[in-house]
Amino acid sequence: MSPNLQIPSELKQPNLSIFRISPLIRLTLMALYLALTIPLPFLSQVSASPVSPVILWTGIGLGATALFGALSERVIVDEEKIQVAYPRWVPRFFRKGWSLAWAEVKDLKMRTTGQGGMVYYFISQSSEKAYLLPMRVVGFARLVKLVEVHTGIDTTDVRPLAQPWMYLILLGFTLLLFLVDGWTIWTALTQGLLT
Repeated sequence: MSPNLQIPSELKQPNLSIFRISPLIRLTLMALYLALTIPLPFLSQVSASPVSPVILWTGIGLGATALFGALSERVIVDEEKIQVAYPRWVPRFFRKGWSLAWAEVKDLKMRTTGQGGMVYYFISQSSEKAYLLPMRVVGFARLVKLVEVHTGIDTTDVRPLAQPWMYLILLGFTLLLFLVDGWTIWTALTQGLLT
């Protein structure tokens, strides 16, 4: 940590800080997943598909569990390190997480994504390995300030990957998709009753 940086009083906490993925992001992505998959078993039932609706319901349930597990990511910050962790019920082969001591942080590098956004990676001093800075957490500005305090790296230009209004628009379109789903399911059920 840079000797010139003073820790603001609101960041002086004896306990660790935990940052979770934004509820808006979790709600939007879970809703979008359900809106895209819920009609499938109904369509399978009325279209004489070779895939059983039971198999589709099972797959949808497993997919929802996997997505919920991925969205349960937590960023844990204390005086020693930054860590990305998942609940114990999430298998390590699915989502592993990582931990990096503050003393090991060499730099915070910006990279552009395929969609034109910007993400940031911690670079480790000993291995030159890169660790993605989680950017969809509640309290991102506070997380970035803690990174600056513990590493001395200037984080003035670090911004979140997506703004809340983007997820609100996506949530709005997802709700419209649910209306289409309702019509699709109703049509599938009434067609099934007529045949």
